[in-house]
Amino acid sequence: MRLLKDVVPRRPRLLLVGINPGRNSGTVGHHFAGNGNPFWRLVHAAGLTPVLLPYQQDQRLAEFGIALTNLCPRTTRTAAELTRAEIEAGRAVLAGKIARWKPAVVAFVGVTLYGLYFGKQASTPGPGAKPETISGARVFVVPNPSGLNASFPGFQHKLVWFERLRRFVDGLADGAAETG
Repeated sequence: MRLLKDVVPRRPRLLLVGINPGRNSGTVGHHFAGNGNPFWRLVHAAGLTPVLLPYQQDQRLAEFGIALTNLCPRTTRTAAELTRAEIEAGRAVLAGKIARWKPAVVAFVGVTLYGLYFGKQASTPGPGAKPETISGARVFVVPNPSGLNASFPGFQHKLVWFERLRRFVDGLADGAAETG
């Protein structure tokens, strides 16, 4: 299994954070790998990227001002395999990355991930804009793109939130981000 390389543009407008790489990603060394993972289609359909990127071109997100990382670097079949110690260490490392990279928005890719990062301090459940900030960055949550996500089973159910994320990021650039 390979360690995935973070995507880090200079002063990103958006940082997308996954929980950890799945087996396909660990095998090929690219984020959200696999033909069945709709992440790249969601990012493009929402208008976050002007072109549909294949997972092999994950580093191209930097061209569009988007950074990409994971809370935990270890590849697993499911995130449930992560230990509490790995999650705590990942929180500290992620906080440091956010402080250094200074994104305008941090988007957690998964409602569960948002809860893991903020713990009991997570203010509001579900996807959307959140009142918390991290080193000055606004926080937004989109559903996990996995087909196993029963709360958001179809592409369109997830796309609604990726589109709201794009409007939120654009709104910050315009000076008036929507709140949900």
